[in-house]
Amino acid sequence: MVYFEDLEIGTKASFGHYAVTRDEVIEFATKYDPQPFHLDDDAAALTHFGRLSASGWHTCAMVMRMLVDNMTTRKQAGLGSPGLDELRWLKPVYPGDVLRIETELLSKKRSQSRPEMGSMQSIVRVFNQDDVMVMSMHSIGLIQVRNP
Repeated sequence: MVYFEDLEIGTKASFGHYAVTRDEVIEFATKYDPQPFHLDDDAAALTHFGRLSASGWHTCAMVMRMLVDNMTTRKQAGLGSPGLDELRWLKPVYPGDVLRIETELLSKKRSQSRPEMGSMQSIVRVFNQDDVMVMSMHSIGLIQVRNP
């Protein structure tokens, strides 16, 4: 189990494999982001996307899945997150893309008011199968202290 004390600033990790499907792009957009370029090939072809593309919020959901899968594999005493900063959708995500993640731990800080936990900030970079960065964000996570 990885606790606050085990975190080393500068640590990098690469993980994840998420195959983006056309059906999932349309299903997510239908429910949460029903803009034409996420739902219809002809409408999407008339935009700067050029073809059907995933919602940025769908991309976030796919990234979250890979992050949680990684935390499950690499056991971590995570306590959730108060949010994130600087979310950027850099390039479109299309059906057929395969996404992966690279992270780097930027900082960590023990809570003064809650000695049983600390926070950590990481940059999360998301790439497609061609190693093109499609999304980035600064993630803030809470993590348990081993010996408060």
